[in-house]
Parts: sequence; C-alpha cells; structure tokens
Amino acid sequence: MTTKLSLQTLNDLPANVARPSYSRVDLKPGILHIGVGNFHRAHQQVYLDRLFETGRDLDWAFVGAGLMPFDAKVRDTLKAQDYLATVVAQEAESSTARVTGAMVDFVEPGDPEKIVERLADPAIRIVSLTVTEGGYFVDPSTGEFDPTNPKIVADANNLDAPQTVFGVILKALKNRRDAGQKPFTVMSCDNLPHNGRVARDAVMGLAKEADPEFAAWVGENVAFPNGMVDRITPATGDRERRIVRDDFGVADEWPVFCEDYIQWVLEDKFTAGRPALDQVGVQFVPDVSPYETMKIRILNGGHAIIAYPSGLMDIEFAHEAMENDLVSRFLKKVETEEVIPIVPPVPDTSLDDYFALIQRRFANPKIADTIRRLCLDGSNRQPKFIIPSIKDNIAKGRDVTGLALESALWCRYCLGETDSGKTIEDNDPSWDRLTKQAKAAKENPSAWLEMTDIYGSLKDEPRFAEPFGNWLRMLYEKGTKAALESYLA
Repeated sequence: MTTKLSLQTLNDLPANVARPSYSRVDLKPGILHIGVGNFHRAHQQVYLDRLFETGRDLDWAFVGAGLMPFDAKVRDTLKAQDYLATVVAQEAESSTARVTGAMVDFVEPGDPEKIVERLADPAIRIVSLTVTEGGYFVDPSTGEFDPTNPKIVADANNLDAPQTVFGVILKALKNRRDAGQKPFTVMSCDNLPHNGRVARDAVMGLAKEADPEFAAWVGENVAFPNGMVDRITPATGDRERRIVRDDFGVADEWPVFCEDYIQWVLEDKFTAGRPALDQVGVQFVPDVSPYETMKIRILNGGHAIIAYPSGLMDIEFAHEAMENDLVSRFLKKVETEEVIPIVPPVPDTSLDDYFALIQRRFANPKIADTIRRLCLDGSNRQPKFIIPSIKDNIAKGRDVTGLALESALWCRYCLGETDSGKTIEDNDPSWDRLTKQAKAAKENPSAWLEMTDIYGSLKDEPRFAEPFGNWLRMLYEKGTKAALESYLA
C-alpha cells in the first residue's frame, strides 16, 4: 500500500519515512530560489529542513521560481504534493528516506514580472540560484561576463521588461531601492569557481550596461557570497519513483535520490541577515577558494576523467565505471600524478584522504549516477574542471600526459559514436559544433584545439598538443581500451 505525498497524509506515512516535526503553518518565506531542481532539493532544502527541525529561523523558508519552459512542470508537480519532497540518501549498505518541507510556495513560472513582484516583499532577504554552470553569460575564452550576449543586450535596453534571471534580480533591486527597502543577498549555489563573484559580475555587468549610476549602488549595497556545494544527486526517473513506492510506501511524483554525503562551505557575507546554517553543518569561512578548488578539480575533474572513457565503452553508471579496472586505475593515476599535486593546501584537510573519499563516493552502487549525465555539457565544464589543471601543470613544468588523454577522450566522445558503433545522442548545448570539430580532428587533431574559447592558447603548447594528438590518433586506430592500457603501462 502506498500513501500519496501531501500535507494531509504526512501522519499516514510508513514508520520508516522520517517527516518534519515542525508545522508548515509556522513557516514564513525568507529565500526565493531560482532554478528548482534535484540538487537544490537534495542540498539547500535539506539544510533548511534540518534547521527548522531545531525550532529556529522558521522565517527563512524557500519560495521557488523559474524562467525556463520546464519550470511549469516543476511547479505543477511540486504544488500537487504541497511542495514536499521525499529525499532518499543512499550508501552501499543502507537507504534512508525523509520528507522535507522547507519550500512553501512557487511563483508562477515563465512570468518574470511575477518574480519581480514577489521580490518586493522585504521578508525575502536572500535570492539563491542554481541556474547551471552555463547560465551566467560568461565568455569561455576570457572567463569574464559577456555584455554582448543578445539576451543581456535586450535586458540592458529594456530593464522594465527583463527576460533573464539577472535582469529580474536587477529590476527587483531597483524597485526595492526606490521603495526605501533593504536589498537582498544574491547567493549562487551553482558548481562554479568563485560562484559569488561570477553572480556579482553578471548582475553588475548588466547594471553597468543598463544604468551605470544604479550599478554603483548595487556594488556598494548588495552581498554576493562565494560558496562551495557538494552532494552527488542523479536525475529522477521511473526507477526512483518505483523504489520510493515499493521500499518506502510513498507515492511521490518527484522524489530526490542522493548520496548520504553532503557539504556546504560558505562565505559569511550577507546583506540582510541569514539563517543559522552553521548550527546544522554549514561551514562558514573567510575564504572559500581552497575548498572549491579542491572540489572542482578532484571531484568534478574526476567525474570527467571517468566519464568519457566509460561513455565510449558503453558503461552506463558511475559505479560500474569504478568497477572497471582500466577506468578506476586511469582515475587514480591522473588524479595522483597530475591533479592533486597542483591543488593548493586546504585548511584542516588531507587531499589524499579527500580523494579516497571521492573514490568511495563514485563507487556507491545505490546512486545509479549515469555516465551520460557526467558527460553532459563538456563545453562548459571542461574549461572549469580540467583546463585549469592542464595550464597549472604546464606553468610548473609538469607532465600532462593523462590530462591530454582525458581531452582526447572528450573529443572522441563528441564524434557521436561509441567504440562499438552505438550512437551518442546530443549531450551538449554546443553539440553540433563539437561534432563538427571532432570530425575534423579525426584527420587533423589540432582542429579540436582550435576552439580557443575552451582551450585558449593550448593549441600552441607542444607539451599538451603533441600528446593530445598522439592519444586521439590511437583512440581512432585502436580504441579506448587500448589507449587506457597504453597510458597505464
């Protein structure tokens, strides 16, 4: 027997499903979150749910919002179950389920003006974001905000009718200033180096184009804290809905599955206060940079290292990749020889212990994190997760043979066909471009490195370009397995 998830049925849920002890009627909105997805619901909402369980800060609940077409389905699905979520945390030997209740409303999707109106409420003191790594209008070739993007140009010319997230934020800030209200904090929760600075660059960059005088006010009055977020959270499908139904007796149309591990390191810089997240495990530090560099290079870079050889060898899940001797050894060799040695020290942290933790997390069979998800959006992820390690190694005169192979594997993957001949469907916003370059690189490997927005000047760096070309030729001539065996030998 299953129980349909709703506020009315909370007390009817099976005993093995934890649920809020706080009353939802006592919660009041304090944070508007743009980009509600699995990661937000498995991470930020979990921390707030934990805080509410202590009886503290009940005026910091989430209101959801979104500007993308799929946000309408997100809102409809969540509203039908009173914005509750079944979060299933999984380790190899255990699974636990808890219903969280940190979200209390969702602004009508697809209507920027509705979000602006909601942000007029002075009770909203933080706007948080998970709009993906590619959602900040950054020029990959420079790493800086791109004011020439057509969407940004349109908002700059007509801020009264914004269409982008940052146009909405800017108009709302302007309205609050004009009404004599205190501004809100803008808190990025995306997996980006210096995500607070990147969010600030986007808001300030648009403000300078639209109203330079107002831009100065934003710069002086609005906080953009940097933060490092971490929890492996795969997509939800029929498998997850079935497990929640069969194992936990809950009919939830959008459960969230994640690993048991969770981390949030945050800069304590807020415009109008913050919830006491330090009471439930969030680390507040003066400088997030060491933590985010460690995570982005070792964990996210590690995902890329296992993703592309696995994708080419028709491996479906991350834990299966870790069970493959060639892939797991490839990960260990590249990480220990070319990634970890150039990661700066992290306070009170052993990088070797952190990598051992990463290996265990990748190998978790309960997560069912797909290789396809890990291969997604390489054009945005490679410049953030892999290229910096290549450049730092070269600057220090170190070898980049393994990272050159990782880059060649990505190129080969973007050809759109696995080693066995199976088609790889579009898996990047720039898939057509990547496929075209990969085809050209089959005859001339340097064609791939001509994407200077991704590789910068690495095309002209023989210490990278030569091993890259050699690996790519081997991948085409002998296949992924042979290339990995050659590297590991």
